Amino acid sequence: MNETQVMDSGDVRRALTRIAHEIVERNKGAAGIVLVGVLRRGEPLAARLAAQIERIEGHSVACGGLDIALYRDDYAVRRHEARASSISFDITGKTVILVDDVLFTGRSVRSAIDALMDFGRPATVQLAVLIDRGHRELPIRADFVGKNLPTQRTERINVKLAELDGEDAVTIAKEPTPSPSLGQGGEL
Repeated sequence: MNETQVMDSGDVRRALTRIAHEIVERNKGAAGIVLVGVLRRGEPLAARLAAQIERIEGHSVACGGLDIALYRDDYAVRRHEARASSISFDITGKTVILVDDVLFTGRSVRSAIDALMDFGRPATVQLAVLIDRGHRELPIRADFVGKNLPTQRTERINVKLAELDGEDAVTIAKEPTPSPSLGQGGEL
């Protein structure tokens, strides 16, 4: 696969800073807000957003991680290993900012909302994503987007985060185009 970098560490940092400001602005502060990152890459993104919001507002925001493996509609086929969710706070009556790295078909977000409801009944759920690549299969949209990145279905978005991968970057991996078959004598 051919990989092209579309965001470097500075781009990721600026996108998250902007999203944090948008969250505070839209919600008129940080009171009543909690952040929940979809495991795996949504959790460190949520922690970074929580730190940014604390810098902006001057008080901490609860932050946790949510495993959606057992809630996925393709669990029987993909069988992701379930990990423990880490939501040690009450979400009932709160504004939950659900955080994920890439928004694609919307199926993971639907699964995350189902999983979230097992922890309580939030007043509202808002969605923050680093990348929105399009191709929705469900009527789901992000409230806060770091970068809109129109893609082809055959392309793959790879998000690398320092906490998990040692660096921050976003790349698009493209399938190589097949070369035409050569005829006899090397002619096309």
